[in-house]
Amino acid sequence: MAKTVKKETKEKEKDPNLELKILKTKKQYRMLFGFVLVLLSIAFLVSFISFFLHGRVDQSAVDALTDRNEAVQNWLGKFGAYLADLFIYRGFGVASFLFVKLFFLSGAFLVLDLPVHKLKNTWFWDLFALVVLSILFGFFAYTLPELGGTIGYEMNLFLQDYIGKTGTALLLVFSIIVYLIFKIKISPDAIKSFFEKKHKDLKEDISSMAGANDKGVDYNLEEFAVNEETEEEIAEPTLVTSQFEINKEALKPTIEHASEINLEPTIKTVTPTPQPEPAKQIIETNDEAFVIEKAADEDVMEENLAAKLVEDFGLFDPTLELSNYKFPTIDLLKEYTSVGITINQEELEENKNRIVETLRNYKIDIAQIKATVGPSVTLYEIVPEAGIRISKIKSLEDDIALSLSALGIRIIAPIPGKGTIGIEVPNKNPTMVPMKSVISAAKFQEAEMELPIALGKTISNETFVVDLAKMPHLLMAGATGQGKSVGLNAVLTSLLYKKHPAEVKFVLVDPKKVELTLFNKIERHYLAKLPDVEDAIITDNTKVINTLNSLCLEMDNRYSLLKDAMVRNIKEYNEKFKSRKLNPENGHRFLPYIVLVVDEFADLIMTAGKEVETPIARLAQLARAIGIHLIIATQRPSVNVITGIIKANFPARIAFRVTSKIDSRTILDTQGADQLIGRGDLLYSNGNDLVRVQCAFVDTPEVEKIVDYIGSQKAYASAYLLPEYVGEEGSGVNLEFDISERDSMFREAAEIIVTAQQGSASLLQRKLKLGYNRAGRLIDQLEAAGIVGPFEGSKARSVNITDLASLEQFFNNEQNNH
Repeated sequence: MAKTVKKETKEKEKDPNLELKILKTKKQYRMLFGFVLVLLSIAFLVSFISFFLHGRVDQSAVDALTDRNEAVQNWLGKFGAYLADLFIYRGFGVASFLFVKLFFLSGAFLVLDLPVHKLKNTWFWDLFALVVLSILFGFFAYTLPELGGTIGYEMNLFLQDYIGKTGTALLLVFSIIVYLIFKIKISPDAIKSFFEKKHKDLKEDISSMAGANDKGVDYNLEEFAVNEETEEEIAEPTLVTSQFEINKEALKPTIEHASEINLEPTIKTVTPTPQPEPAKQIIETNDEAFVIEKAADEDVMEENLAAKLVEDFGLFDPTLELSNYKFPTIDLLKEYTSVGITINQEELEENKNRIVETLRNYKIDIAQIKATVGPSVTLYEIVPEAGIRISKIKSLEDDIALSLSALGIRIIAPIPGKGTIGIEVPNKNPTMVPMKSVISAAKFQEAEMELPIALGKTISNETFVVDLAKMPHLLMAGATGQGKSVGLNAVLTSLLYKKHPAEVKFVLVDPKKVELTLFNKIERHYLAKLPDVEDAIITDNTKVINTLNSLCLEMDNRYSLLKDAMVRNIKEYNEKFKSRKLNPENGHRFLPYIVLVVDEFADLIMTAGKEVETPIARLAQLARAIGIHLIIATQRPSVNVITGIIKANFPARIAFRVTSKIDSRTILDTQGADQLIGRGDLLYSNGNDLVRVQCAFVDTPEVEKIVDYIGSQKAYASAYLLPEYVGEEGSGVNLEFDISERDSMFREAAEIIVTAQQGSASLLQRKLKLGYNRAGRLIDQLEAAGIVGPFEGSKARSVNITDLASLEQFFNNEQNNH
């Protein structure tokens, strides 16, 4: 595969204009075919018109087409007579003239290089009208077969044999109504408004003609001319208001008292509506014989190019390249039998009695208690009697857990937004939340979010849907085996069910190498990668650094595009691009959302170290506005794994079960995650409020079915390519030194390094009694000269010259070359 790509690139390098030549050839063939269609439409028109003039005379000569002695009077000769007979007499009759229109339009679109796919609607409705008109003429004109054609006549007979003449007439009326409604867009409101407008216009014309006489006011033209000079004009109130006739019903005033109405004509100073300037302006001077005449500036009409483009081609559709893409069906997800909450009345009564009894032992009385049953946890809301301190109930958490003999008792005191205290008790038989029930929920299907994620179900059994674009980054943490990887699969599945491949791309980092590899099958649909990388899913931690730095380049490029477009975020930019207000020739393009998913961030930090921190911190701080969102999963986001800068930019956090309160505080900044029951039980925080959710379960076979369904469809030519990033070798310092700029102690330092066969700055510091900065510069100069090797982390640099004699030879050769 690599060899084929290399051959293709070599051929392109030999002939850089190859693509232009292919494109030009395609356009030539397209234009040629367009002219053929236009000329064919003209031939049809000529032969059809000639048929109605000489058709009966030529009827006998149609069968003798090969006989050259047989004469015809059709303007297009025997070919025209045959065409007319085939399409009009034996075909669709007069309706065949629609073929002329269709062929001419198709040809014109090809010649003018317009998008031909826009004619699909025209072709469909014209062919529909062709059939309906043929049957209609055949129904009314039995004696004139030229009008309906043989097809119209035979179809009439066929229909009348089965549904009768009345049924055929009703079917024709129905077909005409369908055409009027869907093609001509006639609606009851349009008809009603048309008649109302006509009636209104007629009424206004009559009132304006008779208005002055009805009021008994006679206008004198001479008086009117005098008043015009003094900028005062006689007008009735009705005539004044008619100048501002924009929406009479909306602007109609409410008159509360009869004294407000003045029916007498009054003299008012009215600001005249701006009139167009005269063609010439005359400037008066003191000399009457001298006249200055100035031509007025012409009106300039600035045409809105974007509006014209939208009118001609419609809004830009980013999904056009994969317009036939079908979203995964809900049937691909597994249907589980044990779904739905089963209420165990005895268990609820028993738990309630134990809670009440335990609190009563500590002299805490309860005014009211209510139970809300969830998939895995039941919430008991209690209202204590007046005078009971909340902190006293909160301190009894372990006592209540002991009395209930249950794992994971959690007390919420008080419940935010309610005047109650919540006690969450795990169910003895928790029910699983399948992904199918969450995806098929109306709350998710109707969610108008940029990046909707269905996490699972809350304690009140409501589907929990959040928007990743609003988070803007998500931190997932929890002990091993508590559901982090399943949660990531639920996030990715949600986005696959809602977003088109043109709208979102994934950058997947999977150090475990087994969790996200299934998504390889949708590489050319949904995944993003570096140009020179074979696998889109990154499993090697050393390659992550380049990918993260490439994402930073993509972020900077996107911010430049937003700056040029004068918008603030990706949503405004894409709307502007869809409205064709941004020119692709200036580098503008539709920007899909990019979601970076890291399955085990702690392992990444342990292997790649500080080099990962900088790009992650940059992305966390800046990438929100341009549509790059991070989802990072780790077992414990301690300070050495997730720094304060990164953690501050991850307000949305998901905590699965952890082993200690310290871990819970590390993740959520509060305790609670240590009291979860595991197996997908999680706490979601996006600020202050904590929401307990049972994560939706999506199994590996389900994910496999979804990616197989997507992967079997037409895809893009390649995955979404990120900007190419060339990593710097060694320490990243520019090691190009001029010999004249070398340190005065360079030779001495080289001898010490070669003698000791150890390339380190600390050795030079000790031997030459130098500071660290100067010793470091000497090491860089020795590396540039090739005496020592590159930086290798904690190891000492390798020394490339074995002894002092070889070093002397090296300096002599260097001196001769320079």
